[in-house]
Amino acid sequence: MPIETNNKLKAPRSRQFGGGLLILFTLLLLLNFVIPSFGPRPASIPYSDFIAQVQAGKVAQALITPNQIQYTLKPEATADPAQAAQAPRIYTTTPVSVDLDLPKILRENNVEFGAPPPNNNAWIGTLLSWVVPPLIFFGIWAFLLNRQGGPGQAALTVGKSKARIYSEGSTGVKFPDVAGVDEAKAELQEIVDFLKNADKYTKLGAKIPKGVLLVGAPGTGKTLLAKAIAGEAGVPFFSISGSEFIELFVGVGASRVRDLFTQAKQQAPCIVFIDELDALGKSRAQGGMFGGNDEREQTLNQLLTEMDGFEANTGVILLAATNRPEVLDPALRRPGRFDRQVVVDRPDKLGREAILKVHARNVKLADDVDLGAIAVRTPGFVGADLANLVNEAALLAARNGRQSVIMADFTEAIERVIAGLEKKSRVLNEMEKKIVAYHEVGHAIVGALMPGAGKVEKISIVPRGVGALGYTLQLPEEDRFLMAEDEIRGRIATLLGGRSAEELIFGKVSTGASDDIQKATDLAERSVTLYGMSDYLGPIAFEKQQMQFLDGYQSPRRAVSPKVTEEIDREVKEIVDGAHHIALAILDKNRNLLEETAQELLNREVMEGDALRDRLNQVVAPEELNSWLLSGKLPDGVRLMQETLV
Repeated sequence: MPIETNNKLKAPRSRQFGGGLLILFTLLLLLNFVIPSFGPRPASIPYSDFIAQVQAGKVAQALITPNQIQYTLKPEATADPAQAAQAPRIYTTTPVSVDLDLPKILRENNVEFGAPPPNNNAWIGTLLSWVVPPLIFFGIWAFLLNRQGGPGQAALTVGKSKARIYSEGSTGVKFPDVAGVDEAKAELQEIVDFLKNADKYTKLGAKIPKGVLLVGAPGTGKTLLAKAIAGEAGVPFFSISGSEFIELFVGVGASRVRDLFTQAKQQAPCIVFIDELDALGKSRAQGGMFGGNDEREQTLNQLLTEMDGFEANTGVILLAATNRPEVLDPALRRPGRFDRQVVVDRPDKLGREAILKVHARNVKLADDVDLGAIAVRTPGFVGADLANLVNEAALLAARNGRQSVIMADFTEAIERVIAGLEKKSRVLNEMEKKIVAYHEVGHAIVGALMPGAGKVEKISIVPRGVGALGYTLQLPEEDRFLMAEDEIRGRIATLLGGRSAEELIFGKVSTGASDDIQKATDLAERSVTLYGMSDYLGPIAFEKQQMQFLDGYQSPRRAVSPKVTEEIDREVKEIVDGAHHIALAILDKNRNLLEETAQELLNREVMEGDALRDRLNQVVAPEELNSWLLSGKLPDGVRLMQETLV
């Protein structure tokens, strides 16, 4: 049974039967075919010369077989006297297939001839020629299987579990190594306490949950929590991925599930952890009545039976992790199987600071590093992002030859994670730099007046990432979990601030605003179809939100009538047009500030800190701004056309 083990559980050493058999029979083959070939080789003579030597009376003896004639010459016929004194030399020739006169010629010239004596050992060569090739084949096959770690019977272990086993919780992770998910840790602490002190619960009639499902966005620490549970509980820990159950052949996955739980019951109490459960436990209703995946469904049915079937599953606690809980089969999520669902959410500010402290324990930090300030500047980051951030900062410090990581390294690392690497080799011409400068300053000026948008921390016209020729870094002052209508409108106006600045200054637009327009349109559409913020359509959801933990997933739209679709498009256009007008009005009101700030940005390439804040504090709001933010409608008589502002 192939099992990957760690620490105290050692895999049995496979015996090298295949290699031994291969070496043994190769030697026998050499002994039978190669060794007899050593020694003096007979000289090969043409058949016509052989007949001439016979007729000249030089041949003494001849042994005739259907395929070969071996003969010796008389001593007086040998050219070399020294050789004539030694044993007679053997010559060979190949006879003509039809030569009936050969016996007559040999008798007439007094040549002793006959057939060679029978070889009593010939059966050994025949036997070896039949036996050795199959044995060599099986020897090579067994040798290759041993190289794969199997005991020589891997063909019979295809249905065995491939779970990795950690003895007595030796995963190397404990609860102090997991931060930012205090609520999830508190829920899971009960599992650990039960495994350590089961009597405290059983004497009251309480039963520990059979299964715990960890759900959350990618990178939030679900797998890390499972390792910490095993490390704290000190019991055997079986780890396997959901995709390792699924194979081409029907029934293999179900066999692996049975074998996994058989092993787990033998080492109970223990923990079984299945990562990416959605690969195994997708709803059986998704495939329709026909055409379902038989292998996956049989595997899922076997898992359901093992978790809560006719036979009790005592002492085995199942942990599973997924970021797609909505696709799991209802029978899998019901109480009795996965009794408890623990959400491992994105950390808040305090959680991010705690995570940074965990990952910075082995990093040499300078005195100016403020992990709390870094936590404020990283909203939305999960544990994996923060671990990558600390590592990027350490790499930057090492690249610059510093002895410790300073705050500037973390600042640069944040920008690398958010906006991408600096593209110093990407050189813009003067016109492109000017357009980018006005574009980014337009974002900053509009964003300075919008509610809930956060502070503008930095403006740069240094290219970064794949297509960003410049960027405006805007960070929230606190964690936000809801967005009001005016904040959504303000965010759309901020996104359109760059394009509006190009229109106002140059009288034309460039392709640099394509990403901003895409984001603004998506946000306006979601406000109508998902958030129900349209006065005309009302609180009706026209989209089906399916992937709550996966970013960037486009929710499918419900079946709606053409009239409703037309109204949705009209509402979206009205929201975007209103935001566009407000952005133009703000920039027109602050045109002098726009031009002065853009010129300074062209000279410095980067603006941040007090110099940027002093500029943005001078921004003046137009009169129609508050009315539009509150109602989404512009007052009558104040809508300015684009041509008026240009």
